[in-house]
Amino acid sequence: MKIRNYKKLEVAKNPHGVNVFKLYDKETALIMHLVLKAGESLKPHITPVDVAFYVLEGKPTIMVGNEKIQVTKDDIIESPKDIIHCIYNETENDVRVLVMKLPKPTTKTKIL
Repeated sequence: MKIRNYKKLEVAKNPHGVNVFKLYDKETALIMHLVLKAGESLKPHITPVDVAFYVLEGKPTIMVGNEKIQVTKDDIIESPKDIIHCIYNETENDVRVLVMKLPKPTTKTKIL
């Protein structure tokens, strides 16, 4: 059994310049723990695989395609592959989101 706590992991390098921690990185899937401070956001991007976002804390605004909606703790949001998406923290509190890429991408994400 392997157990990981994001608080004990190093921040993973990423093109968004935010705190991302790789919790699970295998051929079959990639699961990351994303922490956005007040006012932080990802850059709009397109991934070559389906992505699911599970909100652990806070009220992030999530954009998938042309929809942009504020969601809350315990919501799960699906983003189909090859669709522009983004996560914004437009609140004063931290936002924590599990980002699950299924299957793990074999080609790079396209930052817009």
